[in-house]
Amino acid sequence: MQAVQFAAHGDRDVIEYGEFPDPEPDRGEVRLDVKAGALNHLDVFTREGMPILDLDFPHIPGSDAAGVVESVGADVARFEPGDRVAVTAGISCGECEFCRHGEHSLCVNYHLLGEHVRGVHSELAAVPAENLVPVPEGVSWETAAAAPLVFQTAWRMLLTRGELSSDESVLVLGASGGVGHAAVQIADHVGAEVYATASTDEKLDYARECGADHAIDYESEEFATEIRELTDRRGVDMVVDHVGAATWRDSLKSLAKGGRVVTCGATTGGRPETDLNRIFWNQLSVIGSTMASLGEVDDVLEKVWDGTFEPRIRETLPMSEAARAHEMLEEREGFGKVVVVPDGEL
Repeated sequence: MQAVQFAAHGDRDVIEYGEFPDPEPDRGEVRLDVKAGALNHLDVFTREGMPILDLDFPHIPGSDAAGVVESVGADVARFEPGDRVAVTAGISCGECEFCRHGEHSLCVNYHLLGEHVRGVHSELAAVPAENLVPVPEGVSWETAAAAPLVFQTAWRMLLTRGELSSDESVLVLGASGGVGHAAVQIADHVGAEVYATASTDEKLDYARECGADHAIDYESEEFATEIRELTDRRGVDMVVDHVGAATWRDSLKSLAKGGRVVTCGATTGGRPETDLNRIFWNQLSVIGSTMASLGEVDDVLEKVWDGTFEPRIRETLPMSEAARAHEMLEEREGFGKVVVVPDGEL
């Protein structure tokens, strides 16, 4: 088969698209004929290398994909050849105290396809059956590939961990990115008042289309100051911050007393300066969130499949242009998700 791969960590020039041995499904796995994959910033971080990673090279990246079940391994009962499915990347043990209570993303052995183990940006992929979700006829491969990681992440952040309600206000940072544009749609669906930040007029317009009531250009305005003005100095009840060090202090400044910031990532760095005085004096809550439980995945993807939520696709590229796809994420080009498909599928 052909696969996106790299043999060492580094810049985009380490990415290749070429021959790789066909995977064979192990017990409990299926072999997937991949029709589309989608990128996340996680793919960039994995390529560049992180201290926690100890990969077997060459490594195939990719946490998001959708396709057709080609064959199944022993003990697979949920799927059969010909089924349309999407991949959810989180792998849990199913046996620890957290898994037994349905908190799969808190699993003591939690890891991700494409980050810790071989991913799915390839013509074929062997994936645990429990990591597949049925995709109805009529849902495009691009939509099915682009939705799982970002929508499950945003769903758990806002609803399970953040407990956002319809009478509250929320600020979503980076509304042009994958998690950001999913969070705007989910917050709007709940009925909350939605504030969103982006860096260009085009991205601000897209944020409004996704459901933002107020859109702030963070390149020309300090968003914390703007939030104070727009809320008559009150602040918002929740901030969704997946940016990290560059925004952390202003995220805290944007909160109303008793407010909460929910974080699922740190694109600009994971060691921000923080203001403990503001946290304890205003009785703020800092809430972490990672991926989602299998039940939460089912709940949010059902709303993608029926059209309630829509993953926006900024561009679809052949897998041989994966380096260009990485560049689009790194340079923050466009709005929404970048999709890659096996060469010949376009």
